[in-house]
Amino acid sequence: MHAQIVLFDGFDPLDVVAPYEVLHAGAIAAGGALSVELVSAEGPREVASGSGGLSLRATAALDPARAGLIVVPGASGRVADPDEAPDHEVGAEVGQEDPPVQVRLGHTLATGLPALLNAAMGNPEVTVAAVCGGSLVLAMSGLLEGRYTTTHYLGLDLLDATGAHAVNARVVDDGDLVSGAGVTSGLDLGLYLLERELGPLVAHAVEQLFAHERRGTVWRNAGLVPAGF
Repeated sequence: MHAQIVLFDGFDPLDVVAPYEVLHAGAIAAGGALSVELVSAEGPREVASGSGGLSLRATAALDPARAGLIVVPGASGRVADPDEAPDHEVGAEVGQEDPPVQVRLGHTLATGLPALLNAAMGNPEVTVAAVCGGSLVLAMSGLLEGRYTTTHYLGLDLLDATGAHAVNARVVDDGDLVSGAGVTSGLDLGLYLLERELGPLVAHAVEQLFAHERRGTVWRNAGLVPAGF
């Protein structure tokens, strides 16, 4: 199995590094049954995050035809007031020194990323995973209508407004779409993906190695409907 973790300008480093570290450790624990790489829509390049000038290098172009996992991070930055910047506007704010996170997410719409993600979500051999605002990248690209997903709690209303079913849970499994909530949920998302794809023994070994206990129940649209809640 191969995992492609997407970089775009303004990405949140922890959204990328947390699942990368977990999946990479899982690859070692599973004897090479999994490989992980950083990719971008444009191909190999240095990609600047939204955190203090930190950059990571994408080593390949995102390939939606390649079976496996694609992990989409969110962006980092300050959260704008609702009347400061339109959620989907991608023009005048490009040159801002400190654009709000909503604008950084919106900038992805003007790249080749939405088309590649659309192709990936149409590939039955690909599971798309999103960390934090990564769900908003997918939603703003028109790819999550009717799907169950989660994001940072500050973005749940925006997620709902795009036609997705926003769930206030740590990790949400909607089949070929798996999402994590706030930035540190990338650890929990990565461990859940290891358990789902490679088994609980590998996931438990990595969980012990990282001294991190997963939080919350993984939400699925299955089972009895709770009454009185």
